Amino acid sequence: MFRNGLHLLLDSLPQMKWVGEAGDGQSATMLALELQPDVILMDIQLPEMNGIDATRQILRDSPHIGILMVTMYEDDDMVFSAMQAGARGYLLKGSDQDEIIRAIQAVSEGEAIFSASIARRLVSYFGKPQPSAVPTLLFPELTEREREILDLIASGYNNTEIAERLVLSGKTVRNHVSNVLSKLQVSDRAHAIIRAREAGLGTIK
Repeated sequence: MFRNGLHLLLDSLPQMKWVGEAGDGQSATMLALELQPDVILMDIQLPEMNGIDATRQILRDSPHIGILMVTMYEDDDMVFSAMQAGARGYLLKGSDQDEIIRAIQAVSEGEAIFSASIARRLVSYFGKPQPSAVPTLLFPELTEREREILDLIASGYNNTEIAERLVLSGKTVRNHVSNVLSKLQVSDRAHAIIRAREAGLGTIK
């Protein structure tokens, strides 16, 4: 119903053309590759593949596409995960028509835009002193344990030392390390360390 409403709205505007729609994240990635639209309106909660993962995959193949998240979720984790995936904007589904149109135009021109409530949350978040501990929002594709292991890798620990420190078996640590490399899409430990240190990890003593 929401997609139908957007379709009717955008079809009524001479400066915009609706070129396609998808009901799940996997279909969205395939259509994006085929149609190469200027802007994609993406929800977060989707079957097959969530909107954040779909955004990440679409932009890996077509970085010129502007993705605007239009969703009901307004918690900090979702907002920052969408930003880290490459979304240029974040609107709530309760936004009025003028706000949606303005956001689509802004994203098509390469601007970043957020609904008023999301913008206030961002201002509030960045206005607070940030803790010195490892930020939980870094590398949202990783589990908490995988982020912990990545931090230890970036601090110079080998698998045996990590296993001893976390009281895990060597096999479990190797599996976690393998998952980390796969999710970060890096070929080896050295590249994972570079990614981690660029993000501020590797401070554990």
